[in-house]
Amino acid sequence: MTTNSGRTRMARLATLRRAAGLLNDFRYEQSDPARFYGALAADTADMVEAFVPDLDGKVILDVGGGPGYFADAFRARGAHYISVEPDPTEMHAGGLEHRGSVRGSGQDLPFGDGCMDITLSSNVVEHTSKPWEMADDMLRVTRPGGVVIISYTLWWGPFGGHEMGLTHYLGGHRAARLYTKRHGHPPKNLYGTSLFAVNATDGLRWARTASDRAELLAAFPRYIPRWMWWVMRVPGVREVLGTNLVLVLRKK
Repeated sequence: MTTNSGRTRMARLATLRRAAGLLNDFRYEQSDPARFYGALAADTADMVEAFVPDLDGKVILDVGGGPGYFADAFRARGAHYISVEPDPTEMHAGGLEHRGSVRGSGQDLPFGDGCMDITLSSNVVEHTSKPWEMADDMLRVTRPGGVVIISYTLWWGPFGGHEMGLTHYLGGHRAARLYTKRHGHPPKNLYGTSLFAVNATDGLRWARTASDRAELLAAFPRYIPRWMWWVMRVPGVREVLGTNLVLVLRKK
């Protein structure tokens, strides 16, 4: 990890109060998605702004933009926001107006080389079977000097099973069967189809392999206070306590 002003700004944001607020909002993902995604969008914009302080006029590509809750958060800060989402059902789940949204695959982004100032992926890696191919293509479409930010949920953390809760520690397929038996329908995030086991080691390894193309500016746990960031330096511990890894890279 490289010490930099962006990491310092992010550390100032990473308070216990913020962590508690986000944890509370997570409870509403299924019952009140507007509340959940609205809070997550604001937090994501804050995180991006920590590394790119002036978003005015910047072109941001959000890979896996989902139902579109992030658009207003970034446009309010003057950014030109574009999202890519492969699933039309997910794209229209929020009933929001889509402006600047494109249907496409994260592994084969429908954009030319070096055309984005910032390329972002928030909580998408765990939902694709080829996450590091997606990460490579995110680097491809980012301009030299631009920033790539990838944030994803760690499988062995308490939120790895998403709505299946802690039953994912019994195994992904078993957790899906238990959820289906309890609720009468399969989980939205079905293990092996739309939810995959990814860990911090995977992401850090990818960042090392990309070192010829990008500089790793920061790698930190997204949702826990700054005084707990040390967990990312400890193999094994980071997989459970880190909950969500953020990788920030600058394209060379």
